[in-house]
Amino acid sequence: MSTLAPLRLLREPSNASEGNQSNATVGAGGGWCQGLDIPNELFLALGLVSLVENLLVVAAILKNRNLHSPTYYFICCLAVSDMLVSISNLAEMLFMLLLEHGVLVMRPSIVRHMDSVIDTLICSSVVSSLSFLGVIAVDRYITIFYALRYHSIMTLQRAVVTMASVWLASTVSSTVLITYYRSNTILLCLIGFFLFMLVLMLVLYIHMFALARHHLHSISSQQKPPTAHRGGSLKGAVTLTILLGVFFICWGPFFFHLILIVTCPTNPFCTCFFSYFNLFLILIICNSVIDPLIYAFRSQELRRTLREVVTCSW
Repeated sequence: MSTLAPLRLLREPSNASEGNQSNATVGAGGGWCQGLDIPNELFLALGLVSLVENLLVVAAILKNRNLHSPTYYFICCLAVSDMLVSISNLAEMLFMLLLEHGVLVMRPSIVRHMDSVIDTLICSSVVSSLSFLGVIAVDRYITIFYALRYHSIMTLQRAVVTMASVWLASTVSSTVLITYYRSNTILLCLIGFFLFMLVLMLVLYIHMFALARHHLHSISSQQKPPTAHRGGSLKGAVTLTILLGVFFICWGPFFFHLILIVTCPTNPFCTCFFSYFNLFLILIICNSVIDPLIYAFRSQELRRTLREVVTCSW
């Protein structure tokens, strides 16, 4: 599987020589250091599923005026980001396959230019996807803790400014990343961004869960037996676990990979971890498949609109 230029180098850090990597593989021992051979068909299948899912989400939100609110606009932007992750990866895979089989003949300078364009698109979509996950968490937090003031806090104008700022920041940061991808400083900034989003989501969602649990406890204390409290707490805990678990499982390995590149690029065990790079990319694409199930399809109004979109009831 061909990946964007910076990630190809991240797969094998530039400051680790081939000899060191070979010795590391032997020293860390065994077949598990050989990584996984993930077929291109799997990348293609997941990319297509993600593309269709997120396209349906965007179409449903655009179709139904009841969904024209900041909350659903943020979900729409997340769907667009995830859709771009799939499109850019599919475009790069197709581009590289055409070059490898001689179907597409281009000068090296043009190939490098096209590669940089696709790389920027991939990086921008990944950064914006992470950003909108954080924005959605903040929006939900405001909805719960400032319900009466929500419409005055999250106005349409502020929502548009937020969305435009995320897209602009994602484009600029991805361009810088593509230009200076050999710099550890850039990698540290990317790692710091992920950790910030992880902590932000942890704090906000755990606080929201604690409030919901307290509210259910207050209600159930007036009822006997308090089965609703136990059932509601369990449901809230499961939802929280799914939200944070999916985020950490899908994004964590890739960013841990970046941390190891900065801290121990020649260490035998780190080198073994690097060999599973394609698996980390698959997990990121899987996140684009799972996001609609968590953030969009749970809405009854959106599901109803999706049925109308699928059946062409425009």
